[in-house]
Amino acid sequence: MKNLNISDFYHKLSVETGALKFSWPVEIVYNPLNYAWHGFTQYNDLYSHGQKRVVFLGMNPGPWGMAQTGVPFGEINAVRNFLHIGSINVISPDKQHFKYPVRGLECPKSEVSGKRLWGLFRERFGTAESFFQEHFVLNYCPLLFIARTENGNFRNYTPDRIRQDESMRLFELCDLCLIKTLEVLRPQYVVGIGNFAFKQAKKALIGMNVNISKILHPSPASPAANKNWAEKATQQLIQSGVWQ
Repeated sequence: MKNLNISDFYHKLSVETGALKFSWPVEIVYNPLNYAWHGFTQYNDLYSHGQKRVVFLGMNPGPWGMAQTGVPFGEINAVRNFLHIGSINVISPDKQHFKYPVRGLECPKSEVSGKRLWGLFRERFGTAESFFQEHFVLNYCPLLFIARTENGNFRNYTPDRIRQDESMRLFELCDLCLIKTLEVLRPQYVVGIGNFAFKQAKKALIGMNVNISKILHPSPASPAANKNWAEKATQQLIQSGVWQ
């Protein structure tokens, strides 16, 4: 029943955030909880059962990860070979940019953030089943934003850059979904993957009996993450008491 409740929360989040409008420079919004819902529900059905001691919270889908598979940080090889999700029914989004085509598990690109994150968990725990006994991974915001740059190109646009008058409602919906999800999973620790997720968790979870900490985001856009990221993240988790 807990598993069904989490799916309900994220289905509602997908519908409500998918109805929001965003202005320039955002031109295209991907909602993988809509077109790749099958991937997310498989992940959820396999691994969200029971109480979790630790919930890792990411920012939003990456173009070569969750945007392809519906799985948080869902880098293709990790989804297939670590999470053991070998088939995902993906419905092509109505509007997508040619630089960021949605091909599901047939996507030829690898998302570095997901590769690093799941690689760390695989190295430490060996199997997905062992990792998910006490851990779970989610994203705060379900939407991927593609924006036009000043020189006419397109780029992945993170939620912290959205106009405040437009992000307010988006973040309200994300906060509510996060709170309801954690009421089901009842974690002792929430770990923000990067500063944005950490700050949003701190704001959303005021009054909840949960320890909130953070690790360095594994994105290659962060210079600090491009050398020994796994070791740095592990040390942060040990220092915050999440891992021994």
